[in-house]
Amino acid sequence: MNSEYFRGSRSIDEAEKPFWISYADLMTALMILFLVIMVTSLASISSKTQKVVEKAKVNSRQADEQNVRQAEISSMCDQLAQKAARTQPGVQVDCKLNRINFGEVGRFRTDDYKLGAKGIEMLEGMVPVILETANTPLGKKWLKQVLIEGFTDTDGSYLYNLNLSLKRSEWVMCSLLRNDQDSPVRLNSEQRRQVKKIFLAGGVSFNDIRDSKDASRRVELRLQFHGLEDQKQTSPDYEAKFQDGGVEKCMI
Repeated sequence: MNSEYFRGSRSIDEAEKPFWISYADLMTALMILFLVIMVTSLASISSKTQKVVEKAKVNSRQADEQNVRQAEISSMCDQLAQKAARTQPGVQVDCKLNRINFGEVGRFRTDDYKLGAKGIEMLEGMVPVILETANTPLGKKWLKQVLIEGFTDTDGSYLYNLNLSLKRSEWVMCSLLRNDQDSPVRLNSEQRRQVKKIFLAGGVSFNDIRDSKDASRRVELRLQFHGLEDQKQTSPDYEAKFQDGGVEKCMI
């Protein structure tokens, strides 16, 4: 009877115990969990790798486009430098700094904002060369604008020199656009229209002095180019507003 009692008691206790899976089932569950984690990790790594590859392709394409842009701009500037060397020997076209310097004839006297006769002659001969280059396929593609920069020496106050440098650049701009009998620079109406479109006057004061004061008092043209993301925009209203409607004079 005692044996039957203990046997019945053990059966009841075993029935009340929680369910325990076998060792094989436990290993199977762990293996499945490991496979799920591994697949998830591989998918994440594959997605990140794809993004890295796509980004590398974009960077490579942009680098190639940038190299092409730089090569074409250099080619255009070299053509401009060659034309200037043939027609205006005194003009220096720096294709590394994208600047055009007129040498000694492009210098101003102290406290003066007008170029001498030789400087005007050089300006009159060089601007058509720039406009001709701007009308080439590469010029139309990349040349954004030509900035006229007037410089001064360090004599005088900052504001005085700032105003003087502005007058020098503005005087050059006005000389290019004037079409009256007293105009120092003779350009035809089409050339003046193009000057309005791509030339811009700006003052720099004495932030870029040279070895001597005479060399510091100068005017330079700085070439500015479109970037890869730039989109050229033309404004018909702007050009219509500033069409030649008669004799144009400068107040400066």
